[in-house]
Amino acid sequence: MRSWYFALNLQEPLTPEQSDTIDHLDRFNDGRIGVEEGPGWSKFTCLFETETLTEAIAEALGFFEDFPGVLIRSVELDHFDIRANGMATPAVVPGPPPVETTPSAR
Repeated sequence: MRSWYFALNLQEPLTPEQSDTIDHLDRFNDGRIGVEEGPGWSKFTCLFETETLTEAIAEALGFFEDFPGVLIRSVELDHFDIRANGMATPAVVPGPPPVETTPSAR
């Protein structure tokens, strides 16, 4: 099993009613998923142990099946986690910035 750490960014911030609902749902209180909120945004930080990243994201999204009104806008992956799980490639993890060169004098 691999440990996957990622964030589910919400389309809209949670309403006070939605936050209250989450506080009383066991599936949001087992340590695998937590909510972070700031002015104008909400996201869920997730830590799931599965064989694949796809399985981890699918399991996390399953938490929202019976929670209407909460829409996930994007999944944010941690580049350190991708490297730790042996999935780093130049297309996934950005390479270093280009080296600046000065034009040669002619």
